[in-house]
Amino acid sequence: MGIHDEDIVRVREATDLADLIGSHLQLRRVGRRSVGLCPFHNEKTPSCSVNGELGFYKCFGCGKSGDAITFVREIEHLDFVGAVEHLANKAGIQLRYTDVNEGAQRRKRNELTDAVEAAVEWYHQRLLSSPDAAHARGYLRSRGLDGDQVRHWKIGWAPDDWDQLFRALKIKQETFVGAGLGFVNKANRVQDHFRARVLFPIHDVNGVAVGFGGRVMPNGDGPKYKNSFDSAIYAKSRLLYGLHLAKDEIVRKDESIVCEGYTDVIGFADIGIERSIATCGTALTEDHIRMLKRFGRRIVLAFDADAAGQAAAERIYEWERALEVDVAVARMPDGIDPADFAAADPEGLREAIDNAVPFLGFRIQRVLDAGDLTTPEGRARTAETAVGVVREHPSDLVRDQYLMQVADACGVNTARLREMLERPAPVVEERKWVSNAPTSLDQPVYDVRPIPASTERTMLLLCIHRPDAVPVWVEPHMFGDVRLRAAFVAWLDAPADDIASLIDSVGPDLADAIGQLAVLDVPDTEPERIVGHFLHDAALRKVAELQREAQRTGDPALMPVIQDIRLLIPQVRDASFDLAVAKGLVPLLSTPGTQ
Repeated sequence: MGIHDEDIVRVREATDLADLIGSHLQLRRVGRRSVGLCPFHNEKTPSCSVNGELGFYKCFGCGKSGDAITFVREIEHLDFVGAVEHLANKAGIQLRYTDVNEGAQRRKRNELTDAVEAAVEWYHQRLLSSPDAAHARGYLRSRGLDGDQVRHWKIGWAPDDWDQLFRALKIKQETFVGAGLGFVNKANRVQDHFRARVLFPIHDVNGVAVGFGGRVMPNGDGPKYKNSFDSAIYAKSRLLYGLHLAKDEIVRKDESIVCEGYTDVIGFADIGIERSIATCGTALTEDHIRMLKRFGRRIVLAFDADAAGQAAAERIYEWERALEVDVAVARMPDGIDPADFAAADPEGLREAIDNAVPFLGFRIQRVLDAGDLTTPEGRARTAETAVGVVREHPSDLVRDQYLMQVADACGVNTARLREMLERPAPVVEERKWVSNAPTSLDQPVYDVRPIPASTERTMLLLCIHRPDAVPVWVEPHMFGDVRLRAAFVAWLDAPADDIASLIDSVGPDLADAIGQLAVLDVPDTEPERIVGHFLHDAALRKVAELQREAQRTGDPALMPVIQDIRLLIPQVRDASFDLAVAKGLVPLLSTPGTQ
């Protein structure tokens, strides 16, 4: 599969090589050719020569040469097809592919990415100018992000509404859903994927927008971060935030910096370090490492690598061995992320990156720093712990060098440590999370909060087990329990009837609540009566709420509403919670109050 040869020739002929290269470096005309400083290596005297008539360049310093396609491949780090497509887009040339299906797939991909690009611009303009984004602008300012940074990174704001983006973009439902911008909800309506979140656009390595990372506002509902769901154009395990902007410096420095947060990447760039990237709502994967290795061999972790501990060590050592990369760790102050570090002490952050140490060395140093080296017993315990860390590394030579470091620090004979290393690793009993157990160092507690029986719990059971029986007019404000209301909102936002995906998309507390509901049975009651009973109890709570509001404000307009609800409540009970009667409460429950 590939591009028709005739189209490749058309792209070459349509590209002015001197203009192309001149957009990346300053060229000076010398006769019929142009010369400039080579972009592929450091030099003070121009040695890169460009012949625009022949469409060919050559650097007499590093030896790199080629045509326009070669130059784009080198400078943008693209494959051949990607470079041709890049130039074809600039020249307005429609490419034909040797495989008909491939052409159709690429056209479909372009349609989806165009939709995401349109969404990026709409969300961005919303943040810049919409009144409902004022608190989001204030939040970003509190994080040290000014208007220039917001514009440079195209940060956006998703309004707290159901389908504003879909209505604004006016694109086909199939395209909107396929691009990961929304989904069809339980009421068979298209719904925006993001609501009430600051959005960070995520691009692929070529700079094409493919999705978003959404940050909830402080004290907002739902998990702290919510990313686009995987689609034909978005796969979080193979995407890195900011890589399209960082790749040039990664190549020059032969080093990338991995962060946890999007604002960390922005913080690094703000102090002139433009080779940092962040994962997109997932742990660092082998695919990420393979991608980074294309641009630079050294990878610096700029987050709390010690928190990953033993679980991450095996993977990192395997990556170093199999992929031939060097993984180092920048030692960060406890409790401070790179974004805050960059704002408070930019020079300190630069030093932390410059002084990053190998992953194993970092872990051993943490053990030595935490140990008591003032007594023989303390030094012995510290040495034993450090040997356990050293044991995890697969290389005999590497292990031996670190054993000597431990021996020096702990005042222990190296030969004794080697003997200790050769013994089988001690078997550690697996620790399990248990419910309602006393707190201890050996038995951590996972605090399960059982959901008591109520009409709201029964309503959520209906949502999860019989979603077809839930009327479309059931709203979050009808739930009084904050935890159950949040679970209902999460259920509404779920793109499909997939409990596992729903649980994965929320925080630990909500995941526990939904997990409990998933294993409970719906009572053997008609769904209509379940909904009717739910409305009845919501009405009782609404009356109490409106009474408090009336006493506080003295608003006479609330009294007729209170009387109407009071009249209906006994009628619903007398009808054994018949939904035909209880449905009359629905408009009354939407009356503004203090909820």
